Amino acid sequence: MDEVTETRKQFHEELDDLRTAIIHIAALVTDGIPRVTAVLLSDDLDEAQALIEHDDEIDYLSLANEEKSIRLMALQQPMASDLRRLVTALKLNGELERSGDLVTNIAKAARRIHGTTMTPRLRGLVEAMSVEAAKLMRLAIDSYAEDDASLAAALDDLDDRLDSLNREFVEAILEASADDALDLQPAVQLALVARYYERIGDHAVNIGNQVQYMVTGWMPEHTGAARVEARRAEQRQER
Repeated sequence: MDEVTETRKQFHEELDDLRTAIIHIAALVTDGIPRVTAVLLSDDLDEAQALIEHDDEIDYLSLANEEKSIRLMALQQPMASDLRRLVTALKLNGELERSGDLVTNIAKAARRIHGTTMTPRLRGLVEAMSVEAAKLMRLAIDSYAEDDASLAAALDDLDDRLDSLNREFVEAILEASADDALDLQPAVQLALVARYYERIGDHAVNIGNQVQYMVTGWMPEHTGAARVEARRAEQRQER
């Protein structure tokens, strides 16, 4: 095997290792969603603290992945599909790190509302949002692991369910507050929690968009960008 072939072989092995590392972080984040929901519903302060501290591990792994991605770009100067894979890994790494932060934010909110009793409707909606957020994240990372552009494209529509639950949860918060079943400070914290679950879903959709780019070279933003370019071309012709 000549030196160039050996170098390319090593590069692709490192690409595979990077993908495995990204999937590992995704698993940590996804596993954290039902864990933090259980914390929120059980008022478990010890587990809340454990999840907050666990975010340091995700940050550590994320930083290592970022450094490896940049190093591979700088040293290997990849082209075409290999470059898309590296760019995707780098962007997914950021999406997952921020998703991990959102899980931590829910744990911190759980500490702030310690001792608060949620109505059965609120508890049921929290569970439902958690299930949907975890499902979206699992499907997003499945699309990445399997190079499945079709699954990646479907995530945007699947996210509608979580958006609907978020709106219903906010309505339930307002209803509980109006009935004096929920004080103002816990109501504010729970509204933020709803937003955190929704944002996890948004990050899953973003992952899906990046996977589409990785597999096909196209992203949803490209359609809008093409329209802008067409309008500018028309304006140049009119001058």
